[in-house]
Amino acid sequence: MRYTTEDGGRLNNFAIEPKMYTAEPPTGNQKRTYVVLGVIGASLVGALVFIASTVS
Repeated sequence: MRYTTEDGGRLNNFAIEPKMYTAEPPTGNQKRTYVVLGVIGASLVGALVFIASTVS
């Protein structure tokens, strides 16, 4: 375990940091999937708003 000793003899514990990595940009297939899911989500929200307005 990593720790440092301060002036008064107290120990300071530090969390183990995870390994860092860079994010990769989405591929064309992933972008297409995001667009399709966005359209499906927007249409579901629109349908729910329409149903709620007709019921009330």
